[in-house]
Amino acid sequence: MATSKKSAQRNGFKTSEYIVYPSHGVGQIVAIEEQEIAGLKLDLFVIAFEKDKMTLRVPTHKCDSVGMRKLADAETVDKALETIKGRARVKRTMWSRRAQEYEAKINSGDLGAIAEVVRDLHRASSQPEQSYSERQLYEAALDRMAREIATVLRITETEAVVRIEDNLTKSPRRAGQRPEEAVEDDDVETEAA
Repeated sequence: MATSKKSAQRNGFKTSEYIVYPSHGVGQIVAIEEQEIAGLKLDLFVIAFEKDKMTLRVPTHKCDSVGMRKLADAETVDKALETIKGRARVKRTMWSRRAQEYEAKINSGDLGAIAEVVRDLHRASSQPEQSYSERQLYEAALDRMAREIATVLRITETEAVVRIEDNLTKSPRRAGQRPEEAVEDDDVETEAA
């Protein structure tokens, strides 16, 4: 006898639990149900992404292959906040290649990789303006990072953004310089010593 609602736990995930789905960010499992699709019975996680007003159904046996994971722990959040304090690492490759790499990091669902994108694309008010595509990627990474930190620490997304921005201001960058210029200046200083 098939039921539409199954037990409240599958593959280590349970209903009402917050999870991270790599390409969409933080969502909440609202149900685990069985549905018949093309003659096959499938157990599905029903995941709600409230901010995006979206519901996703993921077969329970596919959660590992799609990269669905539990929320980061407090230690991982602390490491991510430390990462954004570091010096930006901007490769000297074409923007289109870097943009693809940033997009891949954002969609990986890995909080550490997302923190690297936030760190590398952050611009202080004294720095040159970002291009539209840089700004879009920065905001996407900031949003993903803030959502997960807010959920883990049980604070609002606004409070999470303030924490992230506070850590970004502790970065060792020099005011008014682009990150690669600051690195070049450091190299000159060590050669002169």
